[in-house]
Amino acid sequence: MPDLVDTAALHHAVEQLAHAVQQLAAHAGDGPAVRRLVNDVERIRIDMSDCTHLPLLARVSQLEIIPDTPYDESLFRGVDDEGIGGFHAPHSPLNRPHTHW
Repeated sequence: MPDLVDTAALHHAVEQLAHAVQQLAAHAGDGPAVRRLVNDVERIRIDMSDCTHLPLLARVSQLEIIPDTPYDESLFRGVDDEGIGGFHAPHSPLNRPHTHW
């Protein structure tokens, strides 16, 4: 049987939250905000039950250091940088923008 994630602390925290929301409902009534909180707690309980069967992630044995040195610029020639509006080839006689008259 694989090692599973220990969700005991999560379960305890959710039950504390549920208790706090019940106390709020007892003192503040059944208004829309309280009903949303009750619904949220129920949704968290459902999601938490999905987490009880998660396998443990493999531990990273050593951090991989990525150097701060610049990358070889030839790696990026001819690529489209979508973060700044896209790549636009320089204008040449064969690569002119279309003009509509």
